[in-house]
Amino acid sequence: MIKFIFLILIILCNISLLAQDREKLYHDSLNELQCMLNDSCKLSFKKAVIIVENAYLYGNMDTIAFNDDIRVLSNLVNTLVKSKMLKYPEKDSLKVKKYAALFSVFNDTIPVILPNGEGYNFIPYSYDFKDIWGVKSWKNMFVSKLLETGKGNCHSMPYLYKILAEEIGAEAHLSIAPNHMYIKHKNIRDGWYNTEITSGIFPLDAWLMASGYIHLDAMSNKLYMEALDDKKSIVLCVIDLAKGYDRAFPANDGSFLREACEISFQYYPNYINARILLAETKKKIFEKKVIDKFGEITKEVYTDDLFKDMFIEIQRDYAMIHLSGYRRMPEEMYLNWLASLKEERLKYENLRILNK
Repeated sequence: MIKFIFLILIILCNISLLAQDREKLYHDSLNELQCMLNDSCKLSFKKAVIIVENAYLYGNMDTIAFNDDIRVLSNLVNTLVKSKMLKYPEKDSLKVKKYAALFSVFNDTIPVILPNGEGYNFIPYSYDFKDIWGVKSWKNMFVSKLLETGKGNCHSMPYLYKILAEEIGAEAHLSIAPNHMYIKHKNIRDGWYNTEITSGIFPLDAWLMASGYIHLDAMSNKLYMEALDDKKSIVLCVIDLAKGYDRAFPANDGSFLREACEISFQYYPNYINARILLAETKKKIFEKKVIDKFGEITKEVYTDDLFKDMFIEIQRDYAMIHLSGYRRMPEEMYLNWLASLKEERLKYENLRILNK
């Protein structure tokens, strides 16, 4: 019996040490991302994504396989750039060829000849309609999962696109819509235009507005449809890291999440997902403290000055989020919205981009 108890104590001690190590990994990861943001470290979107995913995977991410996959894809893109012929006469034609090659990797079946003479067909990535927002498994949001399975979503696919663009020396700007992400490019002839990775289409802004979930206030407050610069893209990774931490440590005290949100506001003040995460974190901590003191939420809670102030602050945060123009899009509505792009392609596609 004594040996059994001793064994249990050892196991519990090891679990505690592993949890401490993992928490340290998260704090170190946040510091690395902040280092990029304050220009103390070289900014790399690929590295930022690896940092985030590795933290959630207990530091056991196969970074060698990840980098090998990125290298293979980058080589494929560069090969396509050399072989592409475009009807595009402007002086930035090389940049446009890079965009066209990136688009092909995500949408076309490409015949590939290996150095030994053998050939195979590269199959493009497809949309994974299971757990599209990572509710059941946060790993479903990962680029590493996309590389392993060939299936991804509106988070992992634009992330991979930006990583590959960075690898081949092309600009690619992430842009967000309600519960969605896509790519913005710019060229001399067409100006800014949208590239929808999950559907393989170049939609007009009208499609993004057609859902009814992009409120005019959201546009005036720059919540959506902006071409994000590289630092704002790193901020997306900071909030991804915080969300992963919340999954890894569901009983956390909220301090890590608050720190991540405060860092994000320094470089991307109107990032709506950070605002929502901070409000939800405050609400979660409020409810926990109420249960710890009162056992349940009763009227007595609101006569306590401390809890009353906390409640008012949370209500104010949610009110500001609503006033900024944010509207939550239900999953069914979101999937219908994505489907509308293909079903009404002629209505929403930017035909000028196709004429190259």
